[in-house]
Amino acid sequence: MTELTVHTQDGVAVLTLDRPRRRNALTAVLMTAIAETMAGLDADASVGAIVLTGRDPAFCAGLDLAELSSSGDNLHIDETGRPWPRLSTPVIGAVNGPAVTGGLELVLHCDFALASERAAFADTHTRVGVLPGWGLSVLLPQAVGLRRAKQMSFTGNYVTAEVALQWGLVNRVVPHAELLSVATQLARDVCSNDREAMAALLTLYDDNAADQTGPGQQREWHLAREWRDRSYRPERVAAREAAIRERGRSQLT
Repeated sequence: MTELTVHTQDGVAVLTLDRPRRRNALTAVLMTAIAETMAGLDADASVGAIVLTGRDPAFCAGLDLAELSSSGDNLHIDETGRPWPRLSTPVIGAVNGPAVTGGLELVLHCDFALASERAAFADTHTRVGVLPGWGLSVLLPQAVGLRRAKQMSFTGNYVTAEVALQWGLVNRVVPHAELLSVATQLARDVCSNDREAMAALLTLYDDNAADQTGPGQQREWHLAREWRDRSYRPERVAAREAAIRERGRSQLT
């Protein structure tokens, strides 16, 4: 079954997380597909920009709790601390619905992001009983400020698209029906630049950011691994899954 679809036109590659019945929740298969597809597109000289979105109704509900609750082996924490390798091709997030926990981290790794008015953002790592491993403890404060990041992580409450815009988590909020067309137009604007200069500037941005965020991301990765090996219990996720989902539904209605 295809969990990630790719459509390329005019130099723009649109990647769509395609597990709508599971709200595009991340499985081991999907995480591998994202990383490998991003790397492949980055190596394709015909691709100048990448748009990452989800099949409605959600952008990404985070880790698939059903898979996560079945085995600790499914809590894979890659030593890169990233959902995909560093790229020389800009990635634009088109957040069409809720982006939760691992889904929020996907947004944080985009170079910039747009949101539909249906989008919402939450960090529920501590409600699940796991720690972030893709740099959230560094990238979320960088995006919204330390106190707002702590509020999101310590409450697990959802932030609306409009609040996310005010806080700097996304660049723009657009009507749901226009999200993909606006995102792809911005991607075409990216493609219209000199590709070599664009890649060099993206590398410079990322290198400068890494000077500030690199040690924190490594610290997070090591702690996430230690926490998983010492304290993570799949049965706890199974016991909490229904309550976490119900709480999310109540906040989104």
